[in-house]
Amino acid sequence: MDSTPTTSAAPAASPAPQATPVAVRLTDAAIAQVKSVIKAQGFEDYFFSIRVVPAGCSGLGYDLNLVKESKAGDLTWEQDGVKIASDPMSSQYLGGTEIDYVSAITGSGFKFNNPNAKSSCGCGTSFTT
Repeated sequence: MDSTPTTSAAPAASPAPQATPVAVRLTDAAIAQVKSVIKAQGFEDYFFSIRVVPAGCSGLGYDLNLVKESKAGDLTWEQDGVKIASDPMSSQYLGGTEIDYVSAITGSGFKFNNPNAKSSCGCGTSFTT
């Protein structure tokens, strides 16, 4: 597993090594789900973009997308064949976070185990630090 982060100078530029530690680790179930969606949508070579955005009743939320190119300044890394991108601001809130994919009778989705979150809202979609 290569988890050495890099920063993109521009969307088309080659990533340059960065000393910043990888902010996020995906579980095997999360990797399998991302790969499944990428394959189903025909999005080969896309990045799994993970960002923290203002959202919800607790103030911050997670924004997950598949994007063709990382944005200038993004930290980028690869885990088990999935290319991941996150901006430096989000990485401050995501350090040490594990993302899992869970399926239950009440629904399926990504679950965040974020050691930086001091509290989260009742529905679990937003958090505070």
